[in-house]
Amino acid sequence: MVRSRLMLSALLCAVSPFSFAQTATGYSFERSYPTAQTTQAVRNDADFQRAMTAYRFWYPTVSVEGVFNGNRELGIVDGESWGMAAAGPRQVGFTLNSDTPYGSAVIDLSQGPVVIELPPGSYIGLVDDHNQGWVQDLGLPGPDAGKGGKYLVVPPDYKGEIPKGYYAATSPSLKNLFAVRALPVGGNVPRALDALRAIKIYPLSSAAHPKLLKLVDTSDKPMDSSSLRWESNLQFWEVLHRIIEQEKIVPQFLPMYGLLAELGIEKGKPFNPDARMSEILERAAKSGRDQMLVSAFDSARPDRLNWPDRKWEWVGLTPGSAQFETPAGMDLESRDRWFAQAIVTSPAMFRRSAGAGSLYWMAVRDGGGAFLDGGKNYKLTIPQPVPGKLFWSVTLYDAETRSQVQTDQDKAALRSLFELRDVPTDAPVDLYAGPTAPAGAQGRWIKTTPGKGWFAYIRIYGPESAAFDKSWKPGDFEQVK
Repeated sequence: MVRSRLMLSALLCAVSPFSFAQTATGYSFERSYPTAQTTQAVRNDADFQRAMTAYRFWYPTVSVEGVFNGNRELGIVDGESWGMAAAGPRQVGFTLNSDTPYGSAVIDLSQGPVVIELPPGSYIGLVDDHNQGWVQDLGLPGPDAGKGGKYLVVPPDYKGEIPKGYYAATSPSLKNLFAVRALPVGGNVPRALDALRAIKIYPLSSAAHPKLLKLVDTSDKPMDSSSLRWESNLQFWEVLHRIIEQEKIVPQFLPMYGLLAELGIEKGKPFNPDARMSEILERAAKSGRDQMLVSAFDSARPDRLNWPDRKWEWVGLTPGSAQFETPAGMDLESRDRWFAQAIVTSPAMFRRSAGAGSLYWMAVRDGGGAFLDGGKNYKLTIPQPVPGKLFWSVTLYDAETRSQVQTDQDKAALRSLFELRDVPTDAPVDLYAGPTAPAGAQGRWIKTTPGKGWFAYIRIYGPESAAFDKSWKPGDFEQVK
């Protein structure tokens, strides 16, 4: 009996997957201990998986630093000046548009609270923190509702008194993005630019005699306010390390700081990855970027479609949220999808109700289901009237840069206030996109570049109920032979 038990034990050991064999993962173990080759492979795989998770989580942080960097490259200094532009294709930035002039500022709270003073007017503005977390809305979607007011952005752990008469919000970061648009009512862009000039930004400490940030007009200057140069290489991690060094620790993000520490990025310590870790981080940046682009342009989510018989998709998949939150937790697919192609978040941006500030639909495919191709000509039919109280537009974006298409036409949008101003609103209008101008419709055409993929946004400002109840729907892009 004893001999039989010993034979059975020896047999079990011989067939154990952990003894001189490979596990289901392909790793080799010896007497349940990993071999030297397995240890190295497991460490590489674990670090790569950590880096992939960290990349996607911290992408918005690095992306907003691209906005800050674009301003700085044009001589706009944090805490001293801010910029505005009547944007066009020359301004590279994730899904920026030509519909409304923009203003943007780094709100630096390192010396205390900062005031943003809006006069009455048609402004749509927000403040997001250094991680693109929502801090507050301003203007039409904010508490002043277009009547104007004084907003106060307060630094983390601030112990001072908050004065009365301000719409105050505390940010978890020292550097913040103030982004604002002035709606060009009636197509009057100069008046909208003047409205941006009327905004005042200054430290609260100088409120008695405001020390205003200087406004710089960058409308005619080429600008790159994206993270494109960093997003697929080791620079992504170098930029992220600099931000971690500059900023306060956000308590809610402690597990994600832990991931970074395993990768060699830790506040108060130098970032000096060796050859092994550099290769892993570079590979993770490329793969992480690619995964986010799949979420953006080839998602299988059925809720992305507004009409079952159209290819137009919702850009934001978590309506009404501020940070992609749902009752079940954070919608990571929606978060990846948004930040791969856009910047800044706010509950106002994802509302799906009549009277919301604006809504966005995206097309990446034609009516037959093929990705939109810069070498082909297309027609898009828009039924009229479009259900928007203010105005609407169609804008084309380069799929690689997620910025407005750049051609010698120097135009990327067709807008109801400008190019389409004289188009009758009682009949459908045909718009065109492609490398060749359509005969007799050059004014309703956007040029594209062969060899480049592109996608489109429809924007409706002041959307009405027909934009949400499916009683109105645009055509798809249809190829013109």
